Parts: sequence; structure tokens; C-alpha cells
Amino acid sequence: MNQQSHLAAEFTRRVLDLREADFAAEVERASGANLAACLQCGKCSSGCPVSARSSLRPHVLVRLVQLGQRDEVLASRFIWECTSCQTCTTRCPQKVDIAAMNDALRRMSREAAKVFGETTVPVFNDIFLRTIRRLGRMYEMGLMTSYKLRTGRLMADVDKFPMMLAKGKLALLPKKVRGAAERKKLFENVRRAGGKKP
Repeated sequence: MNQQSHLAAEFTRRVLDLREADFAAEVERASGANLAACLQCGKCSSGCPVSARSSLRPHVLVRLVQLGQRDEVLASRFIWECTSCQTCTTRCPQKVDIAAMNDALRRMSREAAKVFGETTVPVFNDIFLRTIRRLGRMYEMGLMTSYKLRTGRLMADVDKFPMMLAKGKLALLPKKVRGAAERKKLFENVRRAGGKKP
């Protein structure tokens, strides 16, 4: 870490009050991201593919976490729109892992029941993990059916169904995959480590 980076990180740490530092420290522990190293240069935001259409930009989100704005951050739309493409981390001169931070914020948002009301990402994630746990691979037809039933978006994208079926992109029945015992053990280990059971 160069002198300028060290001074910026030290300044950020001293500016935060105890309540604010608690939230920032909690996010750092949960994500492994060194948020105090952020220089607010905006390189992450200029490369982010979703920031132009989102309510926040990545560097602004980092600053909100640093300032302890727990409710605003956990209820934000941006943490659910982030695609975890890692562009922000790649562009960051300080290597602040914003994608890891967003992963942690999504978990915290769900635990605090603050999920942005218009997103269906948590529903999709739950169905995806449950399918992998049960079958060992993705079963697109089952995923789409469950997702549409749980979100009520029954007719969305229905016009694409015949073409996807004709091109073999959707299997009517799931394929069997070996290793059910190993999958069960893997998911059990995650649950014991603090993850939620899908």
C-alpha cells in the first residue's frame, strides 16, 4: 500500500463514528473487502455495466457503507442489480472487492428483511440453489416454471418458449447426475458454516 493510499484509509477510519464503523466493520468481516482503502476515484462506477440504470453507483455504495447508512444500503436496488462481473474490482487501483461486498450486503439485506420490493433475484437464487442441491445440475424447465409460479409473471417471455424448445435449449425432463451424497454433504457444510439451507 503506497503512502497516499495509507493516508486515505487512515483518514476514512478516523472520520467514521462508532456506529458507522460498526456497520463498515461488519460488512468488511462478512465480505473480506477492505472498504477503508477506497479512494472514491469512481473508476469502479465508470466501468460498471448496470450503474447507468441503477439508483446508486458502486463508489457511492461504498461511501454509504463507510458512513454507516445501514438502512439505505440494505434496502437499495443496486445490490440486487449487481451482476458480480468483477469489473469494479478489476478497475479499482486499491483492489476493493465491491462484488464480494455486494454478496455480503445481499445476505445481510435478506436477514434484515430489507430486500428491495421490486426485485425477484432472491426468488431466482433460492430456486436455482434448490435445483442444484436436488438434481446436481440446472433444470431450466423446472427453474422457469417455479420462478413464474412464485413471482406471478406467468406470461413474461412466453413467446420465447417454442423457439427454445425447438432448438433443444429446454429439456422436458431433468437429467440425472451422480454424486447426491457429495452434494448433500457440501450443502450441509455450508449450512453449518452459517449459510441458509436452500
